[in-house]
Amino acid sequence: MKFLDEYRDGELAHQLAREIHRITTRPWNIMEVCGGQTHAIVKFGIDELLPKQITLIHGPGCPVCVTPLEVIDKALEIAARPEVIFTSFGDMLRVPGSMTDLLSVKASGGDVRIVYSPLDAVKLAEQNPSKEVVFLGVGFETTAPATGMAVFQAAQKGLKNFSMLISHVLVPPAIEALMSSPNCRVQAFLAAGHVCAVMGYEEYFPLAAKYRVPIVVTGFEPMDILQGLLMTVQQLESGRAEVENQYSRAVRREGNQPAQELMRKVFKVVPRKWRGLGEIPQSGLGLSEAYSAFDAEKRFGLADHHVEEPAECIAGLVLQGLKKPHECPAFGTRCTPEHPFGATMVSSEGACAAYYRYRRRST
Repeated sequence: MKFLDEYRDGELAHQLAREIHRITTRPWNIMEVCGGQTHAIVKFGIDELLPKQITLIHGPGCPVCVTPLEVIDKALEIAARPEVIFTSFGDMLRVPGSMTDLLSVKASGGDVRIVYSPLDAVKLAEQNPSKEVVFLGVGFETTAPATGMAVFQAAQKGLKNFSMLISHVLVPPAIEALMSSPNCRVQAFLAAGHVCAVMGYEEYFPLAAKYRVPIVVTGFEPMDILQGLLMTVQQLESGRAEVENQYSRAVRREGNQPAQELMRKVFKVVPRKWRGLGEIPQSGLGLSEAYSAFDAEKRFGLADHHVEEPAECIAGLVLQGLKKPHECPAFGTRCTPEHPFGATMVSSEGACAAYYRYRRRST
């Protein structure tokens, strides 16, 4: 509990935990969807403050982790081409593909560059007209508007040497897939506040009603998470299944309307494969017909490239909330951040990385 005791609102956090203890009368399984929330929970020992009846299940809300192996392999194939400048956020460079990773491609002479915004890749395309500049666009609804703006600007500028390898995914269909699984044991959700800051939370009302699960939009500070958990347990104990917003300082019910409008213009909703979850209908974003010329899969002839996930890595079970990271036989021994089997050990939001950093000595 060292980190929580040093947290600026530590005493208030402990008070919230005591209130959760006071009202809890039954076992409850609550999933935090976001990997950022998972890291805060593990780092600050929030789960260790809760009653033993409450089990926190780590969900598939790490964008790097759910990017399927075949997308990584497509990125590797494109990045190795001499005519390509391949751009990506830094956390994707060490995600293992079938044979190697983007960092190794860079070390072997590939022109792989870390960018801080998709718009940086657009600038590179302007500055390097003789090169094909490709951006790897992954993530949830949070990062999709920036990807969409890059494509929109590339079209406005008439850039012919810019394209996107896109693997954007949507949260509500993933919740639907989890809840409809016969193995599901989730009884409530903490929804990711940054996703809802973009999209609002209208889409969660049908899910809460259909599956009778409370869904509480929650932030990322320990106080946010504990308040979200308290609101969730209050609903569970009273038999309610509603959508509530803990993160009201950042999230409105309708979300960010201009960002949504841009997304509707640039993207279309498509089926998408998720690492560990398989293909989920209508769970991803692909480029709309008006912007299909910027699709890197089509440009480089990789649309039909498919790869199976490695059997040795249990990341899929971790992402479904069916296993905890330390239950993997390879955890912390054969699988480490330096030599990862899968994305959940590499990503800064991956559950395996969180357990390796903060819980390795106690598991």
